Amino acid sequence: MYGVLMIDIDSTSLTAEDVSLIKQAQVGGVILFARNVTDAAQVRSLCDDIRYHNPDILIGVDQEGGRVARLRDGFTKLPAMGKLGELFDHDPTQALSCAYDCGYLMATEVLAVGIDLSFAPVLDRGGISQVIGDRSFHQNPEAIIALSTQFMRGMKAAGMATTGKHFPGHGAIAPDSHVAEAVDSRSLDDIINSDMQPFARTLPWLDALMPAHVIFSQVDNKPAGFSDIWLKDIIREHLKFDGVLFSDDLSMAGAQAAGDVSARVRAAIEAGCDIALVCNDRVAAHEAADSAQELPYPNQNRIKTMCGQIPTWQGSLESTCRQSAYWQQAKQNVTQTFFDASPSDTAAADTINTNTSDNTTDPTDYKL
Repeated sequence: MYGVLMIDIDSTSLTAEDVSLIKQAQVGGVILFARNVTDAAQVRSLCDDIRYHNPDILIGVDQEGGRVARLRDGFTKLPAMGKLGELFDHDPTQALSCAYDCGYLMATEVLAVGIDLSFAPVLDRGGISQVIGDRSFHQNPEAIIALSTQFMRGMKAAGMATTGKHFPGHGAIAPDSHVAEAVDSRSLDDIINSDMQPFARTLPWLDALMPAHVIFSQVDNKPAGFSDIWLKDIIREHLKFDGVLFSDDLSMAGAQAAGDVSARVRAAIEAGCDIALVCNDRVAAHEAADSAQELPYPNQNRIKTMCGQIPTWQGSLESTCRQSAYWQQAKQNVTQTFFDASPSDTAAADTINTNTSDNTTDPTDYKL
């Protein structure tokens, strides 16, 4: 049985405490961070060990590209999705092709090391958000819809389910909900007609959504991830979405309004989330696992849709990925487009390969 909690582990191999925690009845997932990663073979061994102790478990990671990439050493470098948006402004056809390749390449390598899913794509609009930045494909919803659809097509072709975040949109809010309360005072109509469009119009490609820890004050006084209005009335009833709802990390500052971690987990599940994430706080994880025993199990068939098509390990990342027919071509296309351009290349290539200071810091490094 898949449980309602997704938790993290301490290091690159399981400790006795980790094993005890992941064997708890309501622990249905593990999310990996940079501290859990040395190389591809180690990650695959770790994932196999996790499943040995709990076969009914999802393993996830944040492997978006750009600054947000937990898997680095030996893995193919991916551009920030904003670089796809910049390319789209110069050459839409090439950008859409590269978006597919990025999705396929990312998913193939993540699956190869035994991880079911990357929490991607980011569907937030680019704007003033301190934490979104170039994680967003673009400011224009139409461009986000076009690029993210191709990215998700690539993910699905490789065998990975998709997760759109952070519903209904975090890009218009300056404060970072990881470390501060974030409030959006726009009307529901304004949100629906702008930030929510990339989510609403890519639903056929989405298997899961992750709501934002943002309070949309004209709609509800609770963050979206704790709101019946957003999760039940809008996502389930209005949009008719029947996929998985993952809470964002309940250790984030934006979630603290709901109370202690047990209260946060209960509030997220009762509002409509299927799985609640509790990360980077081992005391809180144990408390959440204990208190979650009183909660109902999530819809098992719904959760199973997130299980990735994990290939047989062939001894190395490259050998394992070569079982996927398009991996080598996708890798070549992405690398040549974003990382091999020389100063003599076209102005468009120069633009998309420009390294600026805001691309050097991971905005989610609080949870590395």
